[in-house]
Amino acid sequence: MSTDLKRRTLLKTTGAVFAIAALNTLPRTAFAKTNPEIRVRLKYVDKPNGEQNCLNCLEFVAGKSDKDMGKCNVIPGDDEISPNGWCTSWNTM
Repeated sequence: MSTDLKRRTLLKTTGAVFAIAALNTLPRTAFAKTNPEIRVRLKYVDKPNGEQNCLNCLEFVAGKSDKDMGKCNVIPGDDEISPNGWCTSWNTM
């Protein structure tokens, strides 16, 4: 094996190692998704309607805490539902 080929292999390997290391340092955050069409149809808002809010709705799937964003069974593909929000599908039955 020539010196040139050894050097080229070393540079490629080193470059790959640095690229992988750089990728591992990137933040591992998921991007939130919303479903704007269904939000509009259900008149979703980020504030309660009197005593009615997502947190006390049966369709709401809470986040890690009562203050974190959650999901809604009626709004598929949306993981940015406010526990203080409200929509026309609010349900306690």
